[in-house]
Amino acid sequence: MPAGGKPTVRSRRFGRKMQQHRVGAGFDQAQAAAFIYGSRSKISRMEDGITTAKPAEVLLLLDRYGVGDETEREHLVWLAKNSGHRGWWLEHAAHLRPDYLDHIALEDDATYIREWQPVLFPGLLSTSGYAEAVITAGPNYVAPERVAHLVKAREGRQAKIEEGGATYTAILWESVITQPLVSVKVQREQLSWLLEVGKRQNVTVQVLPFTAGVLAGSTSAFSSFSFGPEPTVEAVALENMRGTSVLESPEDLAAYANAYDLLRSSALTPDASAKLIRRVLRTSEEDAS
Repeated sequence: MPAGGKPTVRSRRFGRKMQQHRVGAGFDQAQAAAFIYGSRSKISRMEDGITTAKPAEVLLLLDRYGVGDETEREHLVWLAKNSGHRGWWLEHAAHLRPDYLDHIALEDDATYIREWQPVLFPGLLSTSGYAEAVITAGPNYVAPERVAHLVKAREGRQAKIEEGGATYTAILWESVITQPLVSVKVQREQLSWLLEVGKRQNVTVQVLPFTAGVLAGSTSAFSSFSFGPEPTVEAVALENMRGTSVLESPEDLAAYANAYDLLRSSALTPDASAKLIRRVLRTSEEDAS
């Protein structure tokens, strides 16, 4: 059961998947309940992410729903077992918003992460110095004691990428590279780190040039997540001044998957992006000497 009886990102994903399989098989909740000798409310609470089910119940339901794909079956059993697990970020939970905890949980489970950032460097790629500068200069006041926890949380998030646990692609608008919003020193450190992390096999960094025109301004920052062996978008996180919103409806997922494909096709290649970053970094260093 999710901790405290409250839905977690994992329990909601589990419930949504089970509901999709049930509906696809043509059963109502009462019929599904009969398969496991339970009540309709149990199926309802499971599909709402309030509770999960025992692995044996999950497998029995999937048998009756006609779900034979072993990868999908194993994934749903794993979600059922781990729906209440909130991970390493729990130590920072008192200092992080609930929506941010959901975002971290999505990243921690994901096999593919794609991100579009038109203003700032992504948290998954930022240095500690850049993270601190952005947090302290933001429009929302952050108490000094919270800043350290927020920076540590970003560092914890990056472990997923550093360990090769997910394939990560980031598209940045050219202004993120060329127009510093922090000190020149912090920006140079950030650009150097971006070049370094971009060499990893599981990381792709692309720059959307100014010549892309209105496309850059038509979509605010977002991240999309896939949780299986295929890069099918299964959740999207939108950033705003007050927090993060998670989208999960098929229509929303399709729209943002299409938006990302458009951004990626208009962006510079990874090699050309790295060349641009090196040129900007070199110019900045020459100006400082």
